[in-house]
Amino acid sequence: MLPSKLYRCEQVRALDRLVIEAHDTPGIVLMKRAGRAAYARLNKTWPEAKAVVVLCGGGNNGGDGYIIAGLAAQQQKIVKVLHLYDPTQLTGDAALAFQFAQQENVEILPFNDRQMVADGSVIVDAMLGTGLSGGVRDDYKRAIKWVNNVGFPVLAVDIPSGICGDTGVVLGAAVNADITVTFIGLKQGLLTARAPAFVGDLFYDNLDVPDNIFEQIPADAIRIGKTAVSNNKLERPKDAHKGMFGHVLVVGGDIGYGGAGIMAAEAALAAGSGLVGLATQPEHVAPALACRPELMVAGVKSGQSLEPLLDKPSVLVVGPGLGRSSWSEQFLQKSLDTDLPLVLDADALNLLAGPLQSRKNRGKWILTPHPGEAARLLGTSTDGIQSDRFKAARELQSRYGGIIVLKGAGTIIADEAELYLADVGNPAMAVGGTGDILSGVVGALLAQGLSPLAAAKLAVSAHGEAADCVIAQGPNHLFASELIPALRKVLH
Repeated sequence: MLPSKLYRCEQVRALDRLVIEAHDTPGIVLMKRAGRAAYARLNKTWPEAKAVVVLCGGGNNGGDGYIIAGLAAQQQKIVKVLHLYDPTQLTGDAALAFQFAQQENVEILPFNDRQMVADGSVIVDAMLGTGLSGGVRDDYKRAIKWVNNVGFPVLAVDIPSGICGDTGVVLGAAVNADITVTFIGLKQGLLTARAPAFVGDLFYDNLDVPDNIFEQIPADAIRIGKTAVSNNKLERPKDAHKGMFGHVLVVGGDIGYGGAGIMAAEAALAAGSGLVGLATQPEHVAPALACRPELMVAGVKSGQSLEPLLDKPSVLVVGPGLGRSSWSEQFLQKSLDTDLPLVLDADALNLLAGPLQSRKNRGKWILTPHPGEAARLLGTSTDGIQSDRFKAARELQSRYGGIIVLKGAGTIIADEAELYLADVGNPAMAVGGTGDILSGVVGALLAQGLSPLAAAKLAVSAHGEAADCVIAQGPNHLFASELIPALRKVLH
């Protein structure tokens, strides 16, 4: 079970110091606990493993590796340490860990990429921990390449070597682990950006650190998962009527993009909105009604013809399939002129970053950009957004106000006070249309009376859980529209 509090690496080091200094716990005790936790997970995951090869760097991450090697030797496994830092130069707790491995007669050799590995081995990555700054050096790159190519399962200690624990970016090269066992504070970077592709299955051990220690260092972000859905079931009273559950109007679907608006509107229905309308190009009216007759579909040719439709809704979802034409600009402009809560997605965000940028910073809206859209909103590059998604979410919220939902692996939700990271979903969601579905769900939850923050958190969590339900049936990819029936089950 992963904790909800997420920390930057500097904060985790502060937690570590508090345990050592305030609770008079020697650092080597924590190191031995970490080694035991990692080795226990190794045995549980690969109980038939006959040999262990540990790659050790300098510092405490390497010290954890020497502890693991010594424990494996005690259990009569074939053990070998390949070091990338001269262990005779180690100091402090890492030096004590090296001595422990020596006492257990572990074979300790310098790393070389022609090293033979016994059949049935597990590789332990204890090379580079959370103290890595800048790029990975060439000697470590060679070792990382060897680990990734050797063909044996890999356990990463605390963090895969080469991953930034704060941002999740790859610092030149990174170990592709099967499992990662992390300690004390859950590093926020393990759950977003590129990190999920390298971490494998993630396990956590608090190393018996007292709860009051964690209360002394405020978390940098809060992890949300499937419990966000189970804790927020949308119950309906026995005397329910459609007026209790809000009226969502989806505005979008320019020529060639009609499906996006239709899917967003369908998703709003599936998420429980009492009434759902769709304002779209006239050409899309018949297809929308054929797809979902419960929708109130209006064909509109201009911003002026949209105006009469804006009197009744309680929430507007603007952007799915909106396009960037003059028609699109008129529709967004008219939507921004209302005082209604807004969910802005897709080309509504691109227009907001361009022709309508003077309309930025409005309290009653939720913006749901993917990294490309976020880059346009902030006047930077997609790589710039992905290099620090937490910073980008904060900057978006500061500049535009409201609630920000920065989509991607480890979606980040920001309000003016907190950051939340959604640890949900799967790679099958990487397909066009899933964002349109999400915007419809956010709008429906807003319409049912949830606060903007609660609506964003619940929508993102339910969206990810619905995707898990779809791929549980077998495929490793999905059609966005498959999320709609799954969402009904997840939310209701």
